[in-house]
Amino acid sequence: MKSIFSNLTFQVLTAIVLGVVVGSLFPGFSSHAKLISQSFINMITMLIAPIIFLTIVLGIAHMGDMKKVGRVGGKALLYFEIVTTLAIGIGLVVANVFEPGRGVRAVSGDVGKIQQYAKEAEGIDWAEFFAHIIPHNIFESFTTGDILQILFFAILFGYGLNKVGEPGLSLISTFEKISRVLFNIMKVVMRFAPIGAFGGMAYSVSTYGLSTLLPMAKLMGAVYLTCFLFIFVVLGLICRFYRFSLWKYLRFIRQEILIVLGTSSSESVLPNMMQKMEQIGCSKSVVGLVIPTGYSFNLDGTAIYLSMAVIFLTQVFNINLSIGQQLSIMAVLMITSKGAAGVTGSGFIVLTSTIVALKIMPVEHIAILLGVDRFMSEARAITNMIGNGIATIVIAKSENEFDDQKYLSATTGAGAEASERI
Repeated sequence: MKSIFSNLTFQVLTAIVLGVVVGSLFPGFSSHAKLISQSFINMITMLIAPIIFLTIVLGIAHMGDMKKVGRVGGKALLYFEIVTTLAIGIGLVVANVFEPGRGVRAVSGDVGKIQQYAKEAEGIDWAEFFAHIIPHNIFESFTTGDILQILFFAILFGYGLNKVGEPGLSLISTFEKISRVLFNIMKVVMRFAPIGAFGGMAYSVSTYGLSTLLPMAKLMGAVYLTCFLFIFVVLGLICRFYRFSLWKYLRFIRQEILIVLGTSSSESVLPNMMQKMEQIGCSKSVVGLVIPTGYSFNLDGTAIYLSMAVIFLTQVFNINLSIGQQLSIMAVLMITSKGAAGVTGSGFIVLTSTIVALKIMPVEHIAILLGVDRFMSEARAITNMIGNGIATIVIAKSENEFDDQKYLSATTGAGAEASERI
């Protein structure tokens, strides 16, 4: 019995159920629940920048051959683009087959909020977005937690340290010690994961109410179904091709899946996922390059949601799209979905920017999604996280940087259970 209560998966699952109950019974608890959830996410966020920086720097410093760094990065970006395109495609197909928007009565939403999003979306300059990756002040990048800028600087720093040679070994040793300290802090922070999951779920339910789900149940069902199909069909085939088990991988990261379900944020497990990917057999250098880049450019769940949301809105407002127009949507989403990386609270801003770019309907139409967007964020965040882990394993295997012995040890027997105890 004691082992069950010390199991983090059990604790998080119980916290999520309690969050739903408390959120339903006590709507006034919303502000307190948000504070609880945000405090947990803040504890994670304070560690993300230094952990990403140190992991990338140490990975490159140990890699030796800088051509290999470029090859790993190039492979990762190519993989991200192919898989994201598949995600957008499957989202469009399912939305056209199930037609979640047919018969839905358009209800008025908070148009004022949408005008705010539209203003922010119009301010997104995509050339500026990519130029923004180069920081003008790296200390500011660490302060604001800008992952892309930290990633850029860490790659350059790792390259510089790599070229120093033997005199740089003492600095590498210091960085390794600091990295171990940060991951020990992470273990302490993860003890609060059930509380964070409770707060996140209670906030969602108490703010928006379960009753808001009923009119949009078909859309929610379609999004969750599509994410399920994407994970178990598309990603499942990728796992089979690269000869590792999707089920064993999912079992190994099950507590991270539940934490994301509770908090609606894949960033809440970013440091944990980096550690888990090393434990499952990927080299530190591949993990350091692929996971942070994936969190910016491999947003499969977000791509699915955006494609389905656009088609849903056209169905609700009886806007008929030709095959050519839907292919245009696909092309636009391949660009705008990447913008989710650089915008805080990006879901609606990126959806708004997509609608603005397509010019197929008044932007105010997306107001009907405000009430249910939060309840679909879990599906896209979980899909994003699962997809990034699989991408890391795929790139590691393609580079012969994957330890099969570690994989077997982590995914079977005592190794799989050890990660559940806190």
